[in-house]
Amino acid sequence: ALTVHIQTSRALMVISLLLGFFGIIVSVVGMKCTKVGEEDPVTKSRIAVAGGVLFILSGLCTLAAVSLYATQVTYEFFRESTVPINARYEFGSALFIGWGAASLTVLGGSLLCCSCPAKERRGQQYYRQSQLSTAREYV
Repeated sequence: ALTVHIQTSRALMVISLLLGFFGIIVSVVGMKCTKVGEEDPVTKSRIAVAGGVLFILSGLCTLAAVSLYATQVTYEFFRESTVPINARYEFGSALFIGWGAASLTVLGGSLLCCSCPAKERRGQQYYRQSQLSTAREYV
C-alpha cells in the first residue's frame, strides 16, 4: 500500500546495502595487508579496484534513492493542495545524512579505484630475499 517512489527508494537502498556489503568483502580480500587470495600485488590491487567499483555503485544507488525521495517531497510541498503548509513534509535530517553517506561512499570507492597499479609495474614480479642470502653477506 506504499506509493511507487517509496517502494523504489526502498529497493534502491536494499541494492545499495548489498553492493556495499560485497564491496567490503572484496576490498578486504584485495588489501595488501591481508594474506587472503593471491600473493601477486597486481592481482590484489585489481581485486581492490573491483571493491572500489562496488562502493561507487553502492553510493550512486544511495544517491539516487535519497534524491528521488527529496524530489517527491519538493513536488508535494509546492503542489497546490488543501493541506496546510505546517502539515506538509519537509526535508529532514535523514535526507542530509543520506547525501553525506552517498558522497563518502563514492569518495571511498574512488580512492580504492586509484590503487590500480601503473602500467610499467604490471609485468614485474616481486621476490623476497631469503634469509640465507642475507646471512652469506655477513659471513
